[in-house]
Amino acid sequence: MIHLTKLLVGVFGLVIWSSQSFAAVQSSAPEVKVLKILNWSEYLDPAVITEFEEKYQVEVREFYFESDEDRTKQLALIDGKGYDIIVSDMPSIRLYAKQNWLEAIKPQKISNYNLILPRYLQRENFTEQYGVPFLWGTLGIVYRKDLVKEPLTSWLQLFRPASELKQKIVLIRDVNDLIGMGLKSLGYSANSTITEHLDEVETLLLAQKPFVRSYTYISVEEDSALLKGEAWAAMAYNGDALLLNELDSNIQFVVPQEGGNLWVDYFLILKSSKNKNLAHQFLDFVNLPEVAKRTAEYANCATPNIGAEKLLSMDFKNNPLIYPPSDVLEKMEIYRKLPARITKRRNSIVTRIYN
Repeated sequence: MIHLTKLLVGVFGLVIWSSQSFAAVQSSAPEVKVLKILNWSEYLDPAVITEFEEKYQVEVREFYFESDEDRTKQLALIDGKGYDIIVSDMPSIRLYAKQNWLEAIKPQKISNYNLILPRYLQRENFTEQYGVPFLWGTLGIVYRKDLVKEPLTSWLQLFRPASELKQKIVLIRDVNDLIGMGLKSLGYSANSTITEHLDEVETLLLAQKPFVRSYTYISVEEDSALLKGEAWAAMAYNGDALLLNELDSNIQFVVPQEGGNLWVDYFLILKSSKNKNLAHQFLDFVNLPEVAKRTAEYANCATPNIGAEKLLSMDFKNNPLIYPPSDVLEKMEIYRKLPARITKRRNSIVTRIYN
C-alpha cells in the first residue's frame, strides 16, 4: 500500500510537472502578430495575403466598409483606432490627418516606394505625407444591356431616368458620388460650389428618388441585384463592373459622356497602430512589382506602380475600361476639398434624399 501511494504521488507529480512545463513552454512561445486592415471587400487578392502571412509569420485580418462615407463613420465611432492600415480615397485623407488619426509614411521603410508614379503623391492632398497609392480607376454606370431599351451613355439617363427604370436603380450611398455625379449630369463640375447648381441637383435627386431601389453599393457576389435582374442600372467602380461582367456578359460598364470621377485609393497607417513596422513591411510587400501586378489583375484596376505596369499584359493595359483613353480622362474629375459651408449644404441634401 505504501509503495502504491508513492507510485501514485510520483505519477501525479509527473503529470503536474508536465502540465506546468507545457504551460511554461506555451507561454514563452512568441505571440503571433495580427495586422488589421480596414478595406473594401474583394479588393485584396487572398493569395497575396497568404503569402505575406507566411513570409512574416503573422496573421492578417480584414474588416470591410461599404462606401467612403461608411468608412469615415466607422472610424469616427472609434476615434480612428482599432486598425493598423486603412484603404482610403484621396479626399478623406485630409480629414483623417486633421483628426490626428494618421501616421506619417516612412518611405525609407518601403524599398519599392520609388516605383510609385509621382503624380499620385500630392502635398496639397496630404497624400505625399500619409498615403501609399494602391489602385486607381473610374466611376461610371453599370447596366443590364439585355433589359434596358436604350444603351445608357449619359449620367442624365440615370438621374432623369426613363419610366422602365422605376425601382431598378442602385446608387452609391456617398455624398461625393451622389452629388458629384448629379452635378456632372447637369453639365456642371463635380466640385461646383455654386448655390444655384446645388439647388438644381437637389431637385434632380428628389425627382429621381422613386426610381431608386436602394442607396447602397451594388453587390459583386452571385446574389447581386444586377445579376438577378432586380436592378437594371447602378453607379459603380470600373473594377467591380468588370467582375460582374465576368459573371454575366449582359452587364455593361460605361464612363458616361459627361465624364465621371477619377478615383485613387491609398493605404494609410493609423497613428494608434501598435504594429507600425509590420504595416510598413506590408506596404513594401504589396508594392513588389509582381505582387502589385497580380493585385491589379485581381481587382481589374489600374496600378500606380511603374514596375507592375511593365509586367501587365498588353490586353490588360489596352482595356479602355481599366486604362481609359486620353479623351475620356480629360473629362474625369478628382474630388476636391470644398468650403465648409458647401460641405454642410451637400450633407443636408443627401440627408433629405436618404430619409
